Amino acid sequence: MWHYFPGKYMPSYQVNRALSQAHYGGGEFAEIMEVAGKIDPDNRETFNVAWLAKGDEVYDLARDYEDKSHFVSARRTFLRAFNYLRTAEFFMKLGDDRKLPTYIKARDAFLRAINYFDEKPIQIEVPFEDSFLPGYLFKPQGVENPPVMIMFGGLDSLAEELYFGIGQHLNERGIALLAVDGPGQGAALRLNHIHSRHDFNVAGTAVLDYIIENLSDEVDVDRVGVGAVSMGGYMAARCAAFEPRFKVCMVYGAVWSYYDVWAGRPDTHPLAEIVMHIMGEDNMADTRIKLEGYTLANGIAEKISMPTFIMHGEDDKQNFVEHAYNLEKHLTCDHAMKIVPKGQSGSQHCQVDDFTPTFDMYDWIAERI
Repeated sequence: MWHYFPGKYMPSYQVNRALSQAHYGGGEFAEIMEVAGKIDPDNRETFNVAWLAKGDEVYDLARDYEDKSHFVSARRTFLRAFNYLRTAEFFMKLGDDRKLPTYIKARDAFLRAINYFDEKPIQIEVPFEDSFLPGYLFKPQGVENPPVMIMFGGLDSLAEELYFGIGQHLNERGIALLAVDGPGQGAALRLNHIHSRHDFNVAGTAVLDYIIENLSDEVDVDRVGVGAVSMGGYMAARCAAFEPRFKVCMVYGAVWSYYDVWAGRPDTHPLAEIVMHIMGEDNMADTRIKLEGYTLANGIAEKISMPTFIMHGEDDKQNFVEHAYNLEKHLTCDHAMKIVPKGQSGSQHCQVDDFTPTFDMYDWIAERI
C-alpha cells in the first residue's frame, strides 16, 4: 500500500481509502490531497479537523447547488461531503462534542444525495430489540425482480458507505443491495443504541424475514444472499451458518476469531475505544471477554451450506490472512477463495488500495445467486 505518510499506516490507510472511493463518487483527488497535506500523522486532532473542515466546505457547496435546483451537481457534491464527514467522525473520541453532530450531518448529506438518484433507494427499518435496524435498498436500473444481497459493514461502520463500491458493483451485475446498519453499526449504534453481539445471525435472519414479508414487490425473495466486509467477515459467515435460506455468502475480509484479532493489540490501539463502544463496555478487559464469543470455531464454519466466496489480501494488517486460510479449510460447502498476493495493489485490508481485484468476487456471486 502506498503510504502518503511514510511509515504511518493508519492515516495513510484512510487516505488510500478515500482515493479508492473517489472512483465511485466518494471523493475528489485534489480535495483529498489538500486534506492529507494538513494532517500531522502524529497528531490525531489534525486528522479530525482537516477532514471536518473539508466536509463542511463541500456540504455547503452541495447546499448551494440544491438551492439553485442544480440537482445532479448537488447529488455528486453531497456524496463527497458524506464521505469526508464520515472519515472525520470515525476517529473522534466518544466524549468529543463534535462526534454525534458530525455523524448526523454526514448521514444528512447522504440522505440529501439519494433524493436525486435516478433509481432512488428505498429506506427500510427492520424491527429489532424494541427498536430497528436502518438500511437502504439499492436496486439495479431496468432489472425486474432482481436478486438481492444483504450487506453489513464492519466494526462501527455505516450502511451508507457500502454504496461506494460494493453497491455499484452489485447493481452493475443486476443484483440489488440491501445495506443495513447491524448491531453495533451506524445509526443502529449511534442513534438506536443497539450494541454488537456474537450471535449476529439473529440480525441476519431478522433482515431476511423483513425482505420476505415486505419487499416481495421489489426483489426476488427466493434469491437472497448475505455478505459483509472487514469485521463483517465474521458476521457474514455467522449469518450463513445459522440461516440456510441464504443462497450465497460473501466474506469480504475473513475473520476466524475476532478475539484473536485483538489478542495481539494493546489496549491503547487506535481502534480500542471504538470496539469498546460497539460492545457497550467502558474497558478493554470486559470487551475482550465479550470478544471470546466472536469465533467460527467449534463447528460453526462447517454449518455454512450455501456457496461462499472468501476475499482477502495477503498484506492485510488488520485481519491477518491466516483468518482466510483457517476459514477456507473448515468449509464443507461449494466455495472459492481469492487472496491478493503480497506486494500487489489490492493486497491490503479489504482491498482499500485497489478495488479492482474484487471484480472476481462479484462475478462469482452473480453466477450463483
